[in-house]
Amino acid sequence: MLRIAGVNIPDEKRIEISLTYIYGIGPSISSKILDELGISKQTRTKDISDTDGNKIREYIEKKISVEGELKHKVRTDIKRLKEVGCYRGTRHQKGLPVRGQRTKTNNRTVRGNVRRTMGSGRVKTEKT
Repeated sequence: MLRIAGVNIPDEKRIEISLTYIYGIGPSISSKILDELGISKQTRTKDISDTDGNKIREYIEKKISVEGELKHKVRTDIKRLKEVGCYRGTRHQKGLPVRGQRTKTNNRTVRGNVRRTMGSGRVKTEKT
């Protein structure tokens, strides 16, 4: 089993897909890495030789920020936005969508199904 940046890479999947299990590496970066190193994207992870595995590991450690380092960078960026008091920072503090999405409906994902907006989840009163 190949281990890169503290993550166990699945053996049965193609190497192009299995590299995306690392936080910070998506499909496009994965294919770019394999193209630069000259490794076929179709090979399974279990079929990769030790030398190719070491090449991939060294490339990722030297040129790409992944896992803990990247998570720390994102966390500090959000903290800076909150300290500055900008619009995006206040949205992060309130737990609301940051990138301009509407909040009247369709923002349950960010808020974790908490009903904070005006008409959401309101019980209608009976007219007698």
